[in-house]
Amino acid sequence: MSIVSPGRALRDAAAEGALPIPGAPNALIARLAERMGYPAIYLSGAALSAGVLGLPDVGLITLPELVQQATYLTRNINLPLIVDADTGFGEAVNVERTVVELEGAGVAAIQLEDQVLPKRCGHLSGKSLVSTESMCAKIRAAVGARSDPDLVIIARTDARGVTGIEDAIERAEAYLAAGADWIFPEALASREEFARFAGAVDAPLLANMTEFGKSPLLNISTLDELGYAGVLYPVTLLRVAMKAIEAALAVIATEGTQESLLDLMQTREELYDLLNYEDFAERDRQYFGNERNP
Repeated sequence: MSIVSPGRALRDAAAEGALPIPGAPNALIARLAERMGYPAIYLSGAALSAGVLGLPDVGLITLPELVQQATYLTRNINLPLIVDADTGFGEAVNVERTVVELEGAGVAAIQLEDQVLPKRCGHLSGKSLVSTESMCAKIRAAVGARSDPDLVIIARTDARGVTGIEDAIERAEAYLAAGADWIFPEALASREEFARFAGAVDAPLLANMTEFGKSPLLNISTLDELGYAGVLYPVTLLRVAMKAIEAALAVIATEGTQESLLDLMQTREELYDLLNYEDFAERDRQYFGNERNP
């Protein structure tokens, strides 16, 4: 029986139309997204930095931390995982190691960006770019380091917010020539720019629909019509969760109890179902010859 690799699964899914790809800052959220029918998951550097480390998205994550988090996700879901590897943790030879480690963790796609360290959130000002030649070297290193040719190498360019959309298009074409499989144009500023980029770059494209940034929040059907392969919602779930947590903390502080929040909560039964708790309990009983109480 042939086994489809994560990269091949992602490529096949994207061939059917634009994929809605939520960012999951932890494995439990990823499992819920899978259960609700989403076709792929994104591990955002911003969500990981903020949600797990409590740090801003300025390149402070280490490669071992990213690999560990990716492994948590791939071991708990059967969906393709796209991983934000920022600038690749160094120069071309460092990118080789990054790809080897993340591919070993079972990811479907690895995203590299053309910013200079220390990097900044893609929707903030003050970014700086590496040269096109330097980014192409990283892409060639990434392609050479993968063992599965279907592992998707995604080149993100932040040029739109630094040198303009023309340079973003030129860089995208150079990155494709260097071996990138997909292109991620960051911080496009209008529907017209999304259309222009898609019309100029002949490759699978990712659209970033992050909130409160430079880009308009376009509907996935619109982006599908424009030719985008996937639509990222990198920090959406974390932002919603944090606002709900803030509200819950205020209620407890004011009312002295969480009772009024019960209708807003995932129940114990719902959580245990999502965790497959009964499967663990049943195996435990079997190990003890069904003599152990649940």
